[in-house]
Amino acid sequence: MTRYSLLRPALLLTISGTLMLNSCKKDPDVNPIASNKDVKDWILSNMKYYYLWNDKIPANPDTSLAPDKFFYSLLYDYTNTANVNRDRFSWIQPSADELKASLSGQSKSTGIEYRLYYKGQSRTDIVGSVLYVLPGSPAAAAGFKRGDIFTKVNGQALTGTNYASLLAADALTFGMATLVNGTPTDTDQTRQVNPIVLQEDPVLLDTTYTIGGKTVGYVVYNQFIPGVFKSSGEADKTYDTKLDNIFGKFKQKGVNELVLDLRYNRGGYVSSSTNLASLMGKNIDGSKVFYTQQWNSTVTADRDKKYGAGWNTEKFSAKATNIGANLSRIFVLTTSSTASASELIINGLRPFMTVTTIGTTTVGKNVGSITISDDTKRIKWGMQPLTFKSANAQGFSDYATGFVPAVEVNEPSLGMKAFGNLSEPLLGEAIYQITGTRTTARRGVGTDEILTGISSSLDRKAGGGNMFIETPGELLK
Repeated sequence: MTRYSLLRPALLLTISGTLMLNSCKKDPDVNPIASNKDVKDWILSNMKYYYLWNDKIPANPDTSLAPDKFFYSLLYDYTNTANVNRDRFSWIQPSADELKASLSGQSKSTGIEYRLYYKGQSRTDIVGSVLYVLPGSPAAAAGFKRGDIFTKVNGQALTGTNYASLLAADALTFGMATLVNGTPTDTDQTRQVNPIVLQEDPVLLDTTYTIGGKTVGYVVYNQFIPGVFKSSGEADKTYDTKLDNIFGKFKQKGVNELVLDLRYNRGGYVSSSTNLASLMGKNIDGSKVFYTQQWNSTVTADRDKKYGAGWNTEKFSAKATNIGANLSRIFVLTTSSTASASELIINGLRPFMTVTTIGTTTVGKNVGSITISDDTKRIKWGMQPLTFKSANAQGFSDYATGFVPAVEVNEPSLGMKAFGNLSEPLLGEAIYQITGTRTTARRGVGTDEILTGISSSLDRKAGGGNMFIETPGELLK
């Protein structure tokens, strides 16, 4: 991943670190940790240059704040929930190394992704619903699967006041529950798991169905990650290549309808979004625009001067395994966890083919970010500020309120069916839209089966819903 501290204005910090190293060769502490003042100066200088709303940074920010609070004090209209176009997505972390790893799908985890809901109207007790389980994880070894529910952790019932601390423990014993007449009921079963550092493979499932003369391809894709994270910064394309091979199989099997399941995909690298779009797009090639980046006037002026028009345009890639010639449309499964690079797929493909969304309204993240860190390692922090707005080939970028589904289908809060099961509500509706044959109840589940959500493990992924770019640093070196 490009380290943006190489760029203006953070170049000043990199140079000063280099001079310190050259002038203090005999001092074993040649690269001392930066003070809080140094950190805040670094934050402010980078934000003044790269931040999408750099013209709205306070003229006299409160430098007495801690670094993280100082960062959030700079964000545009951050606390004004009435403004859907405010900055909802920039964030900062004390460890740049952990930030970079998490953006590439590597983090400490049990391998369970879940949602938490209030069990009743009292909004006191909480039930957890397992959304999916990573293969090869401690959770998978313990027998967890999609649709499982739990109500206790380490012997304590989950409540609105203790769930965060209980689920953050280094050793977790889950108290399981089952549905009795639709009500979560505790059992005597427990499952013990310990979090470990996991690398997530974002392609959870791929398969095909032959129904009513249609050959339907189905892919569950949970994060836009090019490949395995490597701390050395070495590029890896394992997961992009896996998708290439999957679409190669689809092409060989004559897939002529496609269902892309992005219901839990919070976003990720736009390079992987471009790669995936290039496998599906109809009548596209390397000359066609997938999306454009709209940066602030400061960055735009510099890049226009150095590179001329077109530096902010991302085009499709020519892919031998593209199946667009066999498609007239695609179906995308969405929920309130579908964000950013996932929404970029929807918006970027619509100028070229019909994209029908099934599920519930998406997050509405039409902006992207870059990772900013300090190459000298004096500053350990890493930040991910919003730096550009995205627009498709027709110039459309106005989806800050999310994409409303063409066909609304609710997932049940509890008792979810396995991915790939044709009676699963969202997939079943897609199959009906394609073939006219119903494999599940019309429009999934009723609102009476939807509990009030409180939190989800998905919120920690990719900053809670982000898209970011790897290579803009090359433009200003």
